[in-house]
Amino acid sequence: MTATTASAPPAVTLVSVDASSEGQRLDNFLLRELKGVPKTHVYRIIRSGEVRVNKGRAQADTRLALGDVVRLPPVRVSEKIAQKQNAPAPARSFPILFEDEHFLAIDKPAGVAVHGGSGVSFGVIEQLRRARPEAKYLELVHRLDRETSGILLIAKRRSALVHLQEQFKNRETGKTYLALVQGAWPASKKVIDQPLHKFLVNGGEDDGERRVKVVGKNDPNGMRSITLVKIAKPLSVKFATGEVKAFTLLEVTIKTGRTHQIRVHLASNGHPIVGDDKYGDFELNKQLAKQNFKRMFLHAWRLVVTHPAAQTEMNLESRLPDDLALSWGLQ
Repeated sequence: MTATTASAPPAVTLVSVDASSEGQRLDNFLLRELKGVPKTHVYRIIRSGEVRVNKGRAQADTRLALGDVVRLPPVRVSEKIAQKQNAPAPARSFPILFEDEHFLAIDKPAGVAVHGGSGVSFGVIEQLRRARPEAKYLELVHRLDRETSGILLIAKRRSALVHLQEQFKNRETGKTYLALVQGAWPASKKVIDQPLHKFLVNGGEDDGERRVKVVGKNDPNGMRSITLVKIAKPLSVKFATGEVKAFTLLEVTIKTGRTHQIRVHLASNGHPIVGDDKYGDFELNKQLAKQNFKRMFLHAWRLVVTHPAAQTEMNLESRLPDDLALSWGLQ
């Protein structure tokens, strides 16, 4: 057995909150500062009091003010992760759907994480910062799963970040996805209102894989989650074996933004998303892979937001990527 080595833990560090982090929650601030440290460990050091703000204990949801001094305790990061962190992200630009001095909307391709962490050394935000060294401020407004393509917002000012994130938090945005699911979706099934619970599997508390499941209405761990579903187009596919299977292209609008919400809600109703490697039909995915379709069919298609400065309604749209459209005759 080969032992794994780890880098020596750093000493306690003190970080002053600048204008770019003013108003940010403590947990989000730490997740950005402590790259490579598991999220569960970040929350543990907050609960234990090892993290201090102005020499006092603080909660995960504490809002930081300009000039606050945050004490970061020593944390150990594996040598492998440390090496990844020291390697600069390659510069990369992405298709722009909208841009002004306040924020930009990019068309994120599938297979690219939005940020580094959890085994990924870099993502969209790190690559974009590298491609725009003159940019003083670039921060993710929200998240998309790695295998999900489509609209992703990035703030260019702190004020825009706060304003846009408040819209997401208060459910004031309109987020509609295109999802292809297995089977014929029932036309009468238009609303999914099922609580979701996030948990870890295949590892210890710090390194487990994140998963989500539907729980009962009275489960104390459940978070209410609402998904609206509309049939866009029924499809059928003839496989090499001669078997014909039904599929349905759906327009899915989420009223709550829970982790893996669309994927779990659709799968729990008997219609998993095609190509989903966590909640999907694995045998079907293997069959589709033989026909050269190897990705999850989930695309962030439309997004309605209020401009953070002009206060006008914006309707953003990302067309279905060619790899999805051509594979399923949807061009």
